[in-house]
Amino acid sequence: MTAFAQLHRPGEPLLLPCAWDHASALALAGHGFCAVGTTSLGVAAAAGLPDGAAATRDETLRLALTLGSAPLLLSVDAEDGFSEDPDEVGELARQLAAVGAVGINLEDTLGPAARHAAKITAVRRAAPGLFVNARTDTYWSGDGDWSETLRRLDAYREAGADGVFVPGLTDPARIASLTARFDVPLNILYTPAGPSLAHLADLGVARVSLGSLLYRRALGAALETAAGLRAGRDPGGPAPTYDEVRALTG
Repeated sequence: MTAFAQLHRPGEPLLLPCAWDHASALALAGHGFCAVGTTSLGVAAAAGLPDGAAATRDETLRLALTLGSAPLLLSVDAEDGFSEDPDEVGELARQLAAVGAVGINLEDTLGPAARHAAKITAVRRAAPGLFVNARTDTYWSGDGDWSETLRRLDAYREAGADGVFVPGLTDPARIASLTARFDVPLNILYTPAGPSLAHLADLGVARVSLGSLLYRRALGAALETAAGLRAGRDPGGPAPTYDEVRALTG
């Protein structure tokens, strides 16, 4: 079992913050987070590209290249693998592993479950040590069909997924049902409107991702600061110094 896999402990979940660039990832690592993910929304938005449209393959690989040798365990949000071809997704995974990534998050975008399962199998074949977090979007962009959720997750686990992920699911009873059903870690996306981190731990969740939350809050803080200054208010809250941020690029 890899060091990253060992961090997924039911009842003691890995809190995975998600970065969008080199500085945000290094800042999180410096704040004591030994594992950091990437957020596809943040990476896409920072590049002026759409999220979830297979438009950021190059940007994702470039970020992984800069972070793969950093003092952190890196899990990469690769959308749906940026391709419908399982072999191409497998090659992406091989490249990510080659630059030092330890995990990959793959979403099914509600496409055919068999195709997503084939991508998972291809990734396991191309990059055996990479932790494959298999995501279904039944609750994120679908109608929350429970039987369909189970069907998809069963197929992904059978294909070799190391963990399963259901963003948008917040119902405690159903979260507990999934932790009891699967022999691999369950990943839940934290939302302020859903269960607390402590409650998710009690439910047996093994990984809690922050997704695009940090990026969106950083953007919100920037807007709040600019608007406050325009209105004559001094900015509040902590901010790294110029030299501290500059040190992150060393």
